[in-house]
Amino acid sequence: MVEEKNKIIIDTDPGHDDAMALLMLFAVPQIEILAITTVAGNSTIENTTRNAKYILNLAKKEHIPLYAGASKPIERDLIKANVHGISGLDGSGAESLPLEPTIDEASDKIIEIVKQDPKEITLLTLGPLTNIAKAFLKDPSLPKMIKQVIIMGGAITVPGNKNRVAEFNFFVDPEAAKIIFDSEVEKVLIPLDACNDIILPENAIREIGQSGLIGKTLSKMLIPYIENLKKFDGIAGALMYDPLAAYYLINPDAFQLEEMDIKIETNGEYTFGMSVAERRIAASKNPNVKVAVKIDGQKFIEDFINLIFRLNKR
Repeated sequence: MVEEKNKIIIDTDPGHDDAMALLMLFAVPQIEILAITTVAGNSTIENTTRNAKYILNLAKKEHIPLYAGASKPIERDLIKANVHGISGLDGSGAESLPLEPTIDEASDKIIEIVKQDPKEITLLTLGPLTNIAKAFLKDPSLPKMIKQVIIMGGAITVPGNKNRVAEFNFFVDPEAAKIIFDSEVEKVLIPLDACNDIILPENAIREIGQSGLIGKTLSKMLIPYIENLKKFDGIAGALMYDPLAAYYLINPDAFQLEEMDIKIETNGEYTFGMSVAERRIAASKNPNVKVAVKIDGQKFIEDFINLIFRLNKR
């Protein structure tokens, strides 16, 4: 487990797996969350912001600043996810909170916070990269001021989960992803390749439901998520994409990383959003990202359950 203090900004589009990632990080005192910024992705910006507020309230973390961001991708119309339902967090009770209008201030806040503490802040991105790209466009000096960006996204050698080759976050806003990958910021990518086989089984979800109010609420909200995963993806259990990306902050030793040269496709009729790695043996390569190629799934599941239990006791 991480021992040094880690200052982070979380950019997210909650989302059931986003909610699990947030709750897990809330249980780690070494993780100092300076702000949470929301982006349209799994649902509309109004819904994702309300969902983030709901999770903060559930965990009694209302003191963490929450800033809404982009309501649509940089150049495209928003395409929302299926598995999270209409609200983006069906089954949670987030709908009990009022749906409020939002102001797109996330990119400005990211610039402001990073500049207050250059080279010390990590960005954890769990949704489309729109807010980060907008911040980079507004301030081209920003990439060199960020410690690193940990990105949940991409599919390197496995099929996409939104089109034939693209992972959802990059599919929604490939132009934003391209801006980040073409920048000089230090990047760690957690792609579908390393995540697809790590699933929180239903018996573990029932176990979490016995751990107190937060665990009971989490277990309940995962029911429609699991039902939709069965319906749309044929998967039994909860996919853990975003918690796995967050887990890199907690236990980086559980990850096997490989440096890669990756470009993001923005123009292909069937391939936009694809993470195109240079895989030719003899080709000249310019690595621009460290990619998780393997994760200790057993250790992750064990730690995830323990951290949710720990959060309930605080």
